[in-house]
Amino acid sequence: MKKVLSILAIAALTAGFVACGQSKEEKDKAEAIAKVYADSVSKALEASITNAVSDAAATETAATTETAAATTETTAPAEKK
Repeated sequence: MKKVLSILAIAALTAGFVACGQSKEEKDKAEAIAKVYADSVSKALEASITNAVSDAAATETAATTETAAATTETTAPAEKK
């Protein structure tokens, strides 16, 4: 008799846990929220990468300009005899 009661108790607990799961609507809503979150993170990451690339290009251009100016300054003065 104890075995039957134990099996019934386990079956009742299992049924209780299964019945407490999310409904289809709740799962769909959670997936929609996750998709919106993932999209916003993706857009923010893309914007960050774009800004980093444009900053790197600007820095490279500035460094090239400074190098050219320094080269001109060192070669411009004429030698005195």
